[in-house]
Amino acid sequence: MSTQEPTPTPPAPPAPPVSLAALLGRKDLGLRLLAGTEDTAIHWVHTSEMADPYPYLLGGELLMTAGVQLADPARYVERVVEAGAAALGFGVAPVYDTVPAELVAACERHGLPLLEVPPQTPFTAVARAVWRLMAEARLRELRRVTEAQQSLAVAAARPAPVPAVLGALASRLAGHAALYAADGTPYAAAGRELPDAVSRALTELAGVVGPRPGGPASASGEGDGLRLAAYALGGGDGLTLGVATESREPGDHTIAGVAVVLLSLLTAPHRGADVSVRDAALVRLLLGTPPHDAARALGPGPWTVVHAHGGDGTPFAAPSLAAALGTALVDAGEAGGVEAGDTGATERDAPAGEAAGTEASRTRPGGTPVAVRLILPASSPVTAQPGWTLGASSPVEAHDLAVADTQAARALRRAEAGRTDLVRHRPAGFGGLMDEAEATAYARTLLAPIGEPLTETLRTWLSLHGSWDRTAVALDIHRNTVRQRIARCATLLGTDLDDANVRMELWFALGRV
Repeated sequence: MSTQEPTPTPPAPPAPPVSLAALLGRKDLGLRLLAGTEDTAIHWVHTSEMADPYPYLLGGELLMTAGVQLADPARYVERVVEAGAAALGFGVAPVYDTVPAELVAACERHGLPLLEVPPQTPFTAVARAVWRLMAEARLRELRRVTEAQQSLAVAAARPAPVPAVLGALASRLAGHAALYAADGTPYAAAGRELPDAVSRALTELAGVVGPRPGGPASASGEGDGLRLAAYALGGGDGLTLGVATESREPGDHTIAGVAVVLLSLLTAPHRGADVSVRDAALVRLLLGTPPHDAARALGPGPWTVVHAHGGDGTPFAAPSLAAALGTALVDAGEAGGVEAGDTGATERDAPAGEAAGTEASRTRPGGTPVAVRLILPASSPVTAQPGWTLGASSPVEAHDLAVADTQAARALRRAEAGRTDLVRHRPAGFGGLMDEAEATAYARTLLAPIGEPLTETLRTWLSLHGSWDRTAVALDIHRNTVRQRIARCATLLGTDLDDANVRMELWFALGRV
């Protein structure tokens, strides 16, 4: 018996594991299960012809081998099991015509699933099938999480948001969800009924997490065959979310995390029935309800509308920004932008040794930025926030929120064009001497020959005083692309962009669209 200590199993990869049954279901591979059960999760595929593969395994693999150095099948299987491999795939040919009986018997003894790989199936085909199944599983997980997030957001806008969120969470996880007070008393619950023993176990687990110094933010356990989890809510009241499910699926933790954020906002000390009504009013406003209807629910102003772009790409970015600005009136959606492939440059235009479009192909760290709209009392200060670009309106009464929404959108465009963290709407100056509708109509007519991305490129170029390099950096594209787009603008507009009067007129027009 080896005295070598087993290597700790590393964290599983971000992709969901693949069930061995799903892999066996691929008829084109012709795999056959000779030992063990198909109820096994595969995290990755590894091929090795070492006599002892133990040092090269991480755990959770489908280990593929043709048995080139298979001298002692029993010892080989023992080492594979010690390494934590999930299953063994044995290729019949070119070394063996059939899977050795000693190998089958050893796998049976250790409960290690053993697959027979036919000669016409290369190991790379098996690996590719696993990666494809992982990609499909990941897509299903992302779709499930997205649908759950939408369901929870809708529930949070209902008249009784806390029970609604718990009900949506229990439905999405096909289990039980409960909110506990600091003393362990159930505040509200939804979903399937729990046996008394499981209910007590979940209550005890909820008591493990909480706001005490050094206490964990979450904990997990089991009870009567059910998976239990508890999450501490923010807000300082010691509330805890408890969840019980029959199984723990990929994405469950993310879905529960979204519920924790929503419940933390809904149960924060400053919130009350009037704030919940205001949340619903925002949702109705953004969904197209006439402003005077929403104004009745929002109450007296003045109010400030803020448009924001950025975040870290997580589901908690928008709620975190709302909390930092002191409001729960927030609407978030994924931001658009110029596609990475739309550079407009060619290799001929690029400097020697540099492929065109290099700048545009860069990926911003932290995931996809989001576009967020918020409403907050004018008395609450709007300050720059790390990782965000903000545009703020002037204070308005509730019935003028649509006007403030337009102001905030324009302020955000100016902030992004100037690469400034925060831009506030300012009085129109000379532009205010014109009739708003007439000026807007003229601006649209003037800029009609050009569209995106030319409009955004022209706006950024003008805001940066015609600098090619700074515009290229601001838009994350090649400087040759900037030159081509500006030349195209001049051609389509039929004007001289070196003329200061022309630039001024275009700048005013861009501020109107």
